[in-house]
Amino acid sequence: MTVLDDRALNRATLARQLLLDRAHMPVLDAVAHLCGLQAQEPQEPFVGLWSRLACFDPARLSDLLTRRSVVRTHLMRRTVHLLAAADVLAWRARHDAMLRQRVLGVYRAELAGVDLGELAEQGRTLMADGKPRSAAEIVRALAPGHPGVQPRPLAEMVVAALVPMAQAPPRGLWRTKGGVRNVALSSWLGRPVDPPPAQGADPVGRTLVRRYLAAYGPAATADLRAWSGLAGLPAAVSALRDELVGFRDERGRELLDLPDAPRPDPGTPAPVRFLPAFDNAILGYRDRSRIIDAAHLGLSVAGERAVLVDGRVAATWSVAEGVVAVSPLRAFSRAERTAVADEGRRVASFLSDGESDRARVAAAPR
Repeated sequence: MTVLDDRALNRATLARQLLLDRAHMPVLDAVAHLCGLQAQEPQEPFVGLWSRLACFDPARLSDLLTRRSVVRTHLMRRTVHLLAAADVLAWRARHDAMLRQRVLGVYRAELAGVDLGELAEQGRTLMADGKPRSAAEIVRALAPGHPGVQPRPLAEMVVAALVPMAQAPPRGLWRTKGGVRNVALSSWLGRPVDPPPAQGADPVGRTLVRRYLAAYGPAATADLRAWSGLAGLPAAVSALRDELVGFRDERGRELLDLPDAPRPDPGTPAPVRFLPAFDNAILGYRDRSRIIDAAHLGLSVAGERAVLVDGRVAATWSVAEGVVAVSPLRAFSRAERTAVADEGRRVASFLSDGESDRARVAAAPR
């Protein structure tokens, strides 16, 4: 079985994630191709798409949100993602059990004794009018029926697990601040989510495997599990075995992939790219060694924005008063430093609507 080293896997990831070459692709198609973008920080998907798409217009993404073609919702790993509406409707039921278990994993004691089926019905009834509500408003309406249950676990269980919800705009619009107002997906999108499949069938699981590999492969089943939060989808993987090709990584793990998916030459040059916080190009794997060094793994879950140099996380970045500040994690060559500064200026211009193109690259750590 062919062994793919980390550099080969890196270039495959960059190509699938639209980070090797900026894609000439409609925004909705990009969101769908990426299987959504992690979006608990509302403005971060705009940077993620700007780094991936040629001529990205942030107004286009805002328009897709207001037209309900993309939605913000809890899905993979119980985190807020920005997804194509069609994917949310198709995938949500397949994630129901995982979402419920993840909330219970945090609040099991607090929710002991709560009839979750009854709570779900109460939540659906409350939200059936299509009115966006804050978590506090939902709790105020439901709490009298659940005396002694603290507001936060009650809200988390209803909003993130029991009732499929979208976060209504203005939350998530470009340059717009807005609190989270939840609205039932069935009301927001005009129809209920697709029902769970018949016992033993898992067409959604097979779709998720194919779509994940198209955007993240080659990858191990543990990577698929880490991305989705689901239990590895073993039946779906088994059903697709004859459609897939296999490799091994340098640590001996079996990797699966779509036969015709891009796997560029490992020597392909990789441009500097600025990633937003919690970007799935990093978080979408159990083994992230293809894109980030072990010493820096903590940065990927701490909300630090990353800079890719030669395809790997080599710096973090922030922006204040129109200036993009880059903090290297290793020494840069002169050419690398120039390329990082140049891309930093482009990021600054994007974030300021052309009013600033200032970037500062700090000295490398000793």
